[in-house]
Amino acid sequence: MRILKTRQFLAFTLLMVTLFPVFAMPSAFADISITISDSDDPTSAVEIVTDDSSDGGDTSAREAFIDGILSLAEEKFDDTNGRAQRAAYKSDIYICKNFTVYLFKENAGDFRMEEYPDTPLVIPNNKPKKECIEYVYGAEWIDVPAPDGNPFYAAATFRYDADKTMAENREIARDFLKQVQRGDYFQMAANYYYGIGAHSMIFSSDYDAENDSVHWTDSNMKGKTVNDERYGYVQYDAVKEIDWFVDAFCRKKYGATIYRLRDDIIWAD
Repeated sequence: MRILKTRQFLAFTLLMVTLFPVFAMPSAFADISITISDSDDPTSAVEIVTDDSSDGGDTSAREAFIDGILSLAEEKFDDTNGRAQRAAYKSDIYICKNFTVYLFKENAGDFRMEEYPDTPLVIPNNKPKKECIEYVYGAEWIDVPAPDGNPFYAAATFRYDADKTMAENREIARDFLKQVQRGDYFQMAANYYYGIGAHSMIFSSDYDAENDSVHWTDSNMKGKTVNDERYGYVQYDAVKEIDWFVDAFCRKKYGATIYRLRDDIIWAD
């Protein structure tokens, strides 16, 4: 058989790798490692490795969890079609924290933590006002232990430090927001353009370094009052430069927390 030249063989091999899933396969396959040698120089090789170590899919359970949360947020955004939704009573899902909790609960049943596979996942409530002594209400959640079902950990925190200057605090706050990742939950106590107090949201993208901005989804950041009842708008993939948020929570007695899902999220049995 005529030996194919390196470029011809490489093109053929890449084509086969691309088309491989088309062929009938009874089950998921393990990592594939292909070594291509130059026919003129046997010592020269290029190694191509394809990783299909996931359980029959192309996303991990953790990524699927985040995808589900954000997909539902987008669905609610589309369903409301720019119309304000009631956000006045304890049962209203369009109150800010209620909305993020709703998105979590609607998806959490399909997942567990590998370390605690028999424990259903829960999302903590905000820390009660009576326990918020050093800082105002809204900067953090109750500290629920992972064995009790909490799959989140505080990936980063910001609390205004009165012993530092405003400029120093702002720089720390900016560095804090640069740690944002897609799927992170965000809890802040803030004084911002649309209101004053606690607000909850979920980041829909990693921190955008090129534009120095973050993207998020939430409900009731923007709103209005109708017949003495609060109505809020759902936002999806909203975007602001991080200084907008720094202005909001970088204040004395204020702060914010980035909560992130643990890495050991698995599918529930």
